[in-house]
Amino acid sequence: MMLDRLTEAIIGAAIEVHRILGPGLLESIYEEALCHELQLRGIACERQKAIDVVYKQRVIKGQKLDVLVEREVVLELKAVAKLPEVATAQTLSCLKSTGLKRALLINFSQSKLVDGIKRLCL
Repeated sequence: MMLDRLTEAIIGAAIEVHRILGPGLLESIYEEALCHELQLRGIACERQKAIDVVYKQRVIKGQKLDVLVEREVVLELKAVAKLPEVATAQTLSCLKSTGLKRALLINFSQSKLVDGIKRLCL
């Protein structure tokens, strides 16, 4: 399935960023580095992508995705010692708002990045 290959490629790019930069930097640094790494690998991405939230037929502006990859996968990036429970809910809400099915929640503050990656889908 193409989507699985895509998420694997995203995870590979995130691991490369983490391998070079390590934990302890600002979320925005990881976001920029990850987008650069994705582009180096020929994977299209959009940073801080504005999305609409619809509430009872009213469009509410102001929500942003950290990164949208190939218009298919939402990336929620964190750089925190312990991932708050709300991060998962926030990511799932972004999926619901976009109508997309797959997201990756990536916490770059883990000493081993694989421990900081959570796959989410609707």
